[in-house]
Parts: sequence; structure tokens; C-alpha cells
Amino acid sequence: MAYSILVCDDSTVARKQVIRCLSSALEVNVLQAKDGVEALNILKQHTVDLLCLDLTMPTLDGIGVLEQMRAHASIETFVVVISADIQPEMKQRVMQLGALDFIEKPVDTDRLIALLNRYGIR
Repeated sequence: MAYSILVCDDSTVARKQVIRCLSSALEVNVLQAKDGVEALNILKQHTVDLLCLDLTMPTLDGIGVLEQMRAHASIETFVVVISADIQPEMKQRVMQLGALDFIEKPVDTDRLIALLNRYGIR
């Protein structure tokens, strides 16, 4: 079964790294967004199984995306935050807003896949 995954990061390099990690272990259909506004538009138009979300982006950051998703109950997807912003307060905030977990950049493939497996994404 192919999973629909949206990778949202303003860095093309970071998006490609996450896509490589996921593609190495899962059958995936990948959508990409360069900022939070684009991600929300995609989430409103497509069913997505997983959102891999950066925090620091122009236009609308990851916290803004999580807040908007919470405000729109029709957007349902698992969210894993992938960010270099590793402050404990930020980790706590994203978890309060509904993220499954928080992974530091650069992405460790084994850790990401183990996390997804824990939530039934195999």
C-alpha cells in the first residue's frame, strides 16, 4: 500500500532528504510544499496520510500550520515535525498542537522509520 505523504519545508535540500529517507523504506506518493500556506492548500485538496513539517518557514511557519489544522477539523493527518529548532519549549508546543513527534534535522532514517512503524505506517 502506498502512503500519501506531504513534505513541507522551505529548503529543497531538506525536502529531498526526507523524501529519500521515506522512499528507502516505504512505498510512498509524495507531495511537496515550500511553506505553510502551500501545505494547507494541499491538505484541503488531497487526502494525506502523513505530513512531515518544518517549523521555520516564510509566509506561514509550522506552528501556524498546526494551529490552522486544529482549527479545521476536516484536515486529518498524522504530523511529524522535522526541525533544527530543538528548544524543549518548541517540542512541547508542537506536541500540544497534535504532532506525533519531533525529529531533529538532519533526519535520521532509522529513527524516522521506527517512529512511523510505531504508529502503524509500514
